[in-house]
Amino acid sequence: MVSANPVQSQHLSDEELAAFERNGFHVARGMFDSSEIDTIRDTFMDANKDGPVEGLSDQSRHLRPGATVADPGDPLAFYPRMMHPHLHADKPVGPLSKRYMLDERLYPILRDLVDDEPAAVQSMFYFKPPGARGQDLHQDNFYLRVRPGTCMAAWIAVDDADEENGGMMVVPGTKDMEIVCPEKSDPTLFFTTEHVEPPAGLKPEIVKLKAGDVLFFNGSLIHGSYPNTSKTRFRRSLICHYVPAGSTSISHWYKFPTKFDKNVVDIAATTDGGPCGTTTDDKVTSPH
Repeated sequence: MVSANPVQSQHLSDEELAAFERNGFHVARGMFDSSEIDTIRDTFMDANKDGPVEGLSDQSRHLRPGATVADPGDPLAFYPRMMHPHLHADKPVGPLSKRYMLDERLYPILRDLVDDEPAAVQSMFYFKPPGARGQDLHQDNFYLRVRPGTCMAAWIAVDDADEENGGMMVVPGTKDMEIVCPEKSDPTLFFTTEHVEPPAGLKPEIVKLKAGDVLFFNGSLIHGSYPNTSKTRFRRSLICHYVPAGSTSISHWYKFPTKFDKNVVDIAATTDGGPCGTTTDDKVTSPH
């Protein structure tokens, strides 16, 4: 249940906007209270109580190289991420995801950072249990392929996130980069296959988050996470992606762009090869 006294989000100050332009990310501390976070956590954990859910859990992305079935010793075999839960109205995670994806507290910040009406195009839930591999450094717009601008993420921490449990890393100063053709990642450390090397002189930095904080960053910013090396701590997160309502095209994997007034906008779907010649049919389907 949404708190009766939610933290009211405001537009960003000039100082916060300047910091975003300089660093490429913004953290809204304590946007969601403990009762809301408990509801999100409990709803998704209950949905996955018997393991991956057909049509919702992204099992294929968590296979180790050369494997045709999941390794039962891999924590992600039981807890793969859930993709587009907001489109599953028949399951409890569906309306809950859609409600938070379009929560009015997100709107002022997104409106400032997108510089247009934001339209929601994706939700994801990551469980990241103890011992899980991480997500290698990448850029989100390699997957969403928004034109002419880029996408924006709102990464909601459902657990405290830090170095030990594989918290988020960002590379400050990369928000205005062109999309870089990725290299291969290390499958022993990461469940994803793409790696983007930061430019010379720039390096990833951990962003420590408390449950209820929201990390905002755009589709060019290089970011990722290392494995969860803790023995008992999950690093769960609900992640939503937005695009400018005035975008002319987006990858065909992202359907029904929805503004905060609940109206769906018409954005052309593309299946072209993107900046690196990779087609969307080659499983380049979503940010990691």
